[in-house]
Amino acid sequence: MSAPTHGKLARVPGLRHADHVAFTVPDLDEAVRFFVEALGAEELYRSTRGPDADFMPENFAVPQDARLTLAMLRMPPNLNVELFEWDTSDRRTEHPRHSDAGGHHLCFVVDDVDEALAALRSIPGVRVLGDRKEVAGDSPRVAGNRWAYFLTPWGLLMEIVDRSRVADPPPLVGPADWLAAAPQNPRKDQ
Repeated sequence: MSAPTHGKLARVPGLRHADHVAFTVPDLDEAVRFFVEALGAEELYRSTRGPDADFMPENFAVPQDARLTLAMLRMPPNLNVELFEWDTSDRRTEHPRHSDAGGHHLCFVVDDVDEALAALRSIPGVRVLGDRKEVAGDSPRVAGNRWAYFLTPWGLLMEIVDRSRVADPPPLVGPADWLAAAPQNPRKDQ
């Protein structure tokens, strides 16, 4: 447990935007296949590192014998996902629960939750958690939000959400923001 901080925190200079999220998976090939086939990602590259007794503990906070293979995926229009498969002498295999420290999930906006759930239920190993839910008066700002959680075949918690029924949604980042943030005069050599 960390000590409480007092006073204002320093702002990180030059911080521009999120580049990617990363998840450790038990089988990289299975996870890449799911992201590509079920979620429409594109695999950009793979790389490996380790073991390296000096570098790995210092730069990744993992044991000296740790070895990783990673794949970087692009999920248009706005998300890069990095998937890691680790090999190490003391690797833990259980996922944190949503309520545990380190708990996490990845959420995708869909056009129709019921249609997306039907597709997810047809994928072997996917476990949909309950039925589709709809936000009501407990969160008036997003009332009408339709959502559901599911577990991938290897246990990663994900969510799908349909905000089309929200009357006045909060200013969440979306396609208009991506267009506004695009360079006005993109370089031709990129």
